Amino acid sequence: MEKRALDGDIKKVLYSEEAIRAKVKEIGAEICRDYRNRKVLMVGILNGCFPFIADLVRAIDAPIEVDFMSVSSYGGGMQSSGVVRILKDLNKTIVGRHVLLVEDIIDTGLTGRYLLENLQTRHPASLEVCSLLDKRDARAEEVPIRYVGFDCPLEFVVGYGLDYDGLYRNLPYIGVLKEEVYTHR
Repeated sequence: MEKRALDGDIKKVLYSEEAIRAKVKEIGAEICRDYRNRKVLMVGILNGCFPFIADLVRAIDAPIEVDFMSVSSYGGGMQSSGVVRILKDLNKTIVGRHVLLVEDIIDTGLTGRYLLENLQTRHPASLEVCSLLDKRDARAEEVPIRYVGFDCPLEFVVGYGLDYDGLYRNLPYIGVLKEEVYTHR
C-alpha cells in the first residue's frame, strides 16, 4: 500500500482497499441476482456513500438508475444529534419503483429509520437498504439491512467516503482514527 498524507492519523486499518473491492463486487453480484428482470433506483445518501455507490454501480450488470439525497444528523460532530434534516431531496419520483437505499454506514439507525419511513410514504414497489458498514453495537433504532459489506466495531472509522470534520474521505481503505486526532482539534 502506498503511503498517503493522512495515513499517520490512522491507528489501524480495518478493511483494506483490496478487501473493500472484493466485498463491493460480491454485493454487486448479489444485487444482480435479486433484481433480475427489474430496474433498480439506487438512492445514495451523501456525502459518505459516494465512493461506495460509484464502485457498486460499476459492479452491477443490470439496468439501474441513480439518485441522491443529502441528510444531516451529525452537525459536524462525532455522534448523531438524533435530529435528521433533509438537505437535498430526490430528483426522481419513486412511486412504483424498486428502490435500494445505499449508505456508507448504519450506526445508531436513527437516520436509516427516518429515511425508510420517509421514503415508504412515497409508495415505492420495494424498498431495501445496502450499507457498506453495519455498526450494530451502536444501534438505537432497528434498520433492516438487506446488503451488508462489513460489521463495524464501536470505534470511530474514516476512509472510503467516511470522514471526520470533512477529512479522510479520500483514503482508499477504512481505518480507525487515532483518538488524539479528534480530541485535540
